[in-house]
Amino acid sequence: MRQWQMRGAALLIGAILLSGCGSLASNPGADFSDAPESRARPALAIPRHASYAEALAAWRGPEDVNAWIGAEFQYDMDRAVALSETARAGQPATPIIEPAAFYARPEGVCVDLARFAVETLRRVAPELRVRYLMIEFEPASVRGQVLRRHWVAVYENADGIRVVADSKRPGIIAGPYQTLQQFAEEYARLRGRQIVHYRELDSYQRKMKSAASRQVRERLE
Repeated sequence: MRQWQMRGAALLIGAILLSGCGSLASNPGADFSDAPESRARPALAIPRHASYAEALAAWRGPEDVNAWIGAEFQYDMDRAVALSETARAGQPATPIIEPAAFYARPEGVCVDLARFAVETLRRVAPELRVRYLMIEFEPASVRGQVLRRHWVAVYENADGIRVVADSKRPGIIAGPYQTLQQFAEEYARLRGRQIVHYRELDSYQRKMKSAASRQVRERLE
């Protein structure tokens, strides 16, 4: 009975956080943003291509795309604040940067980077099942705005699931993992933030409710 009560309490807390009514994480010494951490390794020198079209012709797989991300990506904190839940409330949707424009000026936030990786890998390595992974953390306050969603790209090869295009760790391919839950548990520890839920998606764009209901949704328990 006690175990059931504890599980019920955990689910209730998760429901409160999902509804947006949970208290915000606001430790002033913590970094709740998706900006890059101090890189574990220096960015490597990479071949330079004059345009996105030339890069597409030269790149062969995730390693090439990831190397470019590690060398070139710059996080845009102002854009992150502008795309926060509180800043977007009642405002027109802000377009996510399309890959050619991102290649020309590789500055943005997690969803811009994820879009670049997903759409690029679908072209240079169509044999991989590349898709988005949307992670929802417990809400946190950054510059007075609420941030909770984080986007990365995931794909599968012979040894399992790998995660790439993480704005927190640009230039790192994580994995392999046997399940997404394995990654999520490790990532929650790495970020020091509770993950409320995560969802594998074919697109970063919001779906109509009927389509969204068909998406596989996994929760950490």
